[in-house]
Amino acid sequence: MPNQRNQGILATLKTSLDGIETFFVVDYQGLTAGQLGALRQQIMEKGGQMIVAKNTLIHLALGQNDFSDALKGPSAIVVAQSDPAGVAKVLSTAAKANDKGIPTMKAGYLEGKRVDVAVVARLASLGTRDQLYSELVGVLGSHQSSFVGILEAYKTKLEEAAA
Repeated sequence: MPNQRNQGILATLKTSLDGIETFFVVDYQGLTAGQLGALRQQIMEKGGQMIVAKNTLIHLALGQNDFSDALKGPSAIVVAQSDPAGVAKVLSTAAKANDKGIPTMKAGYLEGKRVDVAVVARLASLGTRDQLYSELVGVLGSHQSSFVGILEAYKTKLEEAAA
């Protein structure tokens, strides 16, 4: 019979994961309390949440998604609600910041599909959503500027031909 505490944690986990299409399973063992707190804060700044719980409870909360291979050793679920690339980048940067490479990525679930750890690494290299939007705006702006320049040159050529 499960105890009340575990039932409460499971209910909270299910609520936190309800409707979430992107999350990462990471190994956080080896981080100090200060490092773990700083990592959680950075994840929250990117619109995510880090949930530490027993593997059995995580497995039950994930339901039909089979992550039993990833749920070995200490595990945490990092939920990415608004900016998956930004959250993945925070995890990647944190792992590179220490010589142990912690947190270690174990598995990923991106837009409703399980993905390989290599896909998560590529996602982390993309940059945040805001950075990608600003790059897109820059590219579109430069093309509009070129188009205006071409129209101006064409207008000048027509005026010279008419004169």
